[in-house]
Amino acid sequence: MAEIGKPEAGLHLVAVPIGAARDITLRALDILGHADVLAAEDTRSLRRLMDIHGVALADRPLIPYHDHNGPAARPRLLDALKAGKSVAYASEAGTPLLADPGFQLGVEARAAGIPVRAAPGASALLAALCVGGLPTDRFFFAGFLPPKQGARRKALAELASIPGTLVLYESPKRLAATLGDAAEVLGARPAAICRELTKRFEEVRQGTLPDLAEGCQQDAPRGEIVVLIDRAPEASNDPGALRDALATAMESMSLKSAVKHVSDSTGAPRKLVYDLALALRDET
Repeated sequence: MAEIGKPEAGLHLVAVPIGAARDITLRALDILGHADVLAAEDTRSLRRLMDIHGVALADRPLIPYHDHNGPAARPRLLDALKAGKSVAYASEAGTPLLADPGFQLGVEARAAGIPVRAAPGASALLAALCVGGLPTDRFFFAGFLPPKQGARRKALAELASIPGTLVLYESPKRLAATLGDAAEVLGARPAAICRELTKRFEEVRQGTLPDLAEGCQQDAPRGEIVVLIDRAPEASNDPGALRDALATAMESMSLKSAVKHVSDSTGAPRKLVYDLALALRDET
């Protein structure tokens, strides 16, 4: 075992705060203070965090490692690891390897027989689950969805049957479009928008996917955003129950209104309900 304060040789994946600087752990400060080599997705952010906590860089190297320079920077870090040095890697915020470029570095370090250790701490994913108000017994982290609508809707359709809370990261610029697509593909499921977690303007918006999509059109949130979407209700997986609900609704509503009513009340995907309504209409 390494002595307290001095990390053992190997790759150390260090979680850093997502907002409040004091959310860093004592172990993370030990590793950042004594590792032989530091690497960071954003070196300026890491230097600022170290300055806040009085951790000196001294003459140790601080190597940028991000999506754009990974192939070029990785050999230098692997050479240091193979030489028996301790290398600490920190993402820009939160836990490394979650929607983060450090994954391939970990893969190649393990392939070379180098120990890989985690120094756990802040995570936007877990913070959102704590405050979002949706079930936490099972969840699925889907990261960022594709930016183009067709690919995004396909990805959402693939996630539709997962029996747990869906967790997504999203850009403020695409949030309204993503929520709108989610409402079309997944139906009126309960959802939450968690933004700027642990920061001054932290906010949680709760509601159904259609309501949240409309709200974002009128008042688009800014900052770092995590979206939570509840699992599909059991009724949405039962075509027979949906047909019965549609038959009742269509007695007093137009087809379009009946589809919206059944989709909103059951959480079933709008397209599924619409196709069932068309089939039901053609049968009569």
